[in-house]
Amino acid sequence: MNLDTDNIFVLFNSYFEMVPATTDELKKEAYKLRYQVYCLETGFEDPCEYPSGIECDNYDGQSLHYLIRHRKSGEFAATTRLILPNVSDQEELLPIESHCTIDNVAVTQAVNRQHLAEVSRFCVSKSFKRRKNESPTLNAVSPYWEQDYFTANERRTFPHITFALIACVIKASQEYGIETLYGTMEAPWLRFLASVGIHFVKIGPAVDYHGERWPCAIKISDLLEDVAKKNHTLWELLSV
Repeated sequence: MNLDTDNIFVLFNSYFEMVPATTDELKKEAYKLRYQVYCLETGFEDPCEYPSGIECDNYDGQSLHYLIRHRKSGEFAATTRLILPNVSDQEELLPIESHCTIDNVAVTQAVNRQHLAEVSRFCVSKSFKRRKNESPTLNAVSPYWEQDYFTANERRTFPHITFALIACVIKASQEYGIETLYGTMEAPWLRFLASVGIHFVKIGPAVDYHGERWPCAIKISDLLEDVAKKNHTLWELLSV
């Protein structure tokens, strides 16, 4: 991705806001957006398993949730969660540890589990740019919506929603004393993140889950230090 202007993230913040989902109402918005992405847009999950139109699981109760909201329309464009360690059982496995083989001892033995969390349900809705503001239905799609409603500058900021989600994860981590992040990554995603200075380390072999994915880890201090060397403007967004 070409970070072509120094003010792109200032521009982004004028059109979007990062919203911590700290209320039941906002958490429900996150679950609804996850249903939209995982059940309707990607087909990763069976919508029949979620007849209420929300996608949630047992880990949501021990997670911090964030949303990205478009200021003008009030639409939610993206969401993610940070699964925190179980305060009553520090040795309880995180999802990545249950579903993947973790064998990079050099990395994992250095991790303090009290300061470890897993990034999960990281998603941006493809339908956001196509949805009519006045329509409450998911299927009300207009081919003229993006052209007629969003300005050229707004459209320029859409790719940076991903970085805003990463900023949300970092902000939540710092507030709760999290120093190391786990996550499962596809090869293209790893290459993209590396291109902007975010270097996740593979901590186990690939698993087949909607494609080939690797269990990975990164220290937040390393992430911010490496990004600062690569692109100071991006570092400023991630450090808000």
